[in-house]
Amino acid sequence: MPLIVITGIPSSGKSRRTLELKEFFEKVHRKKVEIIHEMDAIVKAGYTKNTFYADSRKEKGIRSDLKSEVQRRLNPNDLLILDGSNYIKGYRYEIYCMSKLYKTPQCTIHCDLPIEHAWMLNEEQPETQQYSREIFDALVTRYEIPDSRNRWDSPLFAVMPEDELKFQEIYNSLYNVKAPKPNMSTQCAPLSSTNYLYELDKITQEVVSAMLTAKTMGIETNIKIPGYGLTVNCSGTGPQLTRLRRQFLTYSKMQQTEQSQIAPLFVQYLNKSL
Repeated sequence: MPLIVITGIPSSGKSRRTLELKEFFEKVHRKKVEIIHEMDAIVKAGYTKNTFYADSRKEKGIRSDLKSEVQRRLNPNDLLILDGSNYIKGYRYEIYCMSKLYKTPQCTIHCDLPIEHAWMLNEEQPETQQYSREIFDALVTRYEIPDSRNRWDSPLFAVMPEDELKFQEIYNSLYNVKAPKPNMSTQCAPLSSTNYLYELDKITQEVVSAMLTAKTMGIETNIKIPGYGLTVNCSGTGPQLTRLRRQFLTYSKMQQTEQSQIAPLFVQYLNKSL
């Protein structure tokens, strides 16, 4: 299903815009609309918003679950809305790659709101549903504003509280366009070699090992990968690299590529994600 990614700082009206979109697509265009709410996943996991955003490990776990849910529900006809903070551009890029993999159009809705206005709206919420000032300020600081020049944020629709959503333009961006063409990072030609999985595992592990070795030597940027003539822009932690390698393996097993392209594609994926 075509995908709308909702993003914005805390209390910027994301869920309100989600409901407006749902009403429009259902009533005007008779589309089935499914919504994945980040807050529902947080509550289901037993967290409050303040305890959740204070722990990066909890955030990573929920983000992974949400991404899996998006992957499971994507199809060519119905509409899927991902309602959440989605404040990390690398995470939005991963969602974008998934959309391209499944050949489904995507757009981004940025709920743009002045910080103090958002804080005022937060204070109007019941006390149990408010962000603490510390968590609110931390999320504002972390927020990576979407940019229409980035293909993973485009087409981008920014909306202020007083604005009406450009409903028909959003519809056209999802249903009156051709499905996105897969590229080398999201879909590849079938591989003739019978030992593809072995080579995929071996090559990606070599890249990760080279990065971890460089890190122990104090090299944090422009890490050269011996034997491949490739460079990773910056290092990551062991758990980060393990997670990204696992995600890349999942994508690559579904859409095989030539053995010579495994390392370049993996390095490209790391450079976009780290």
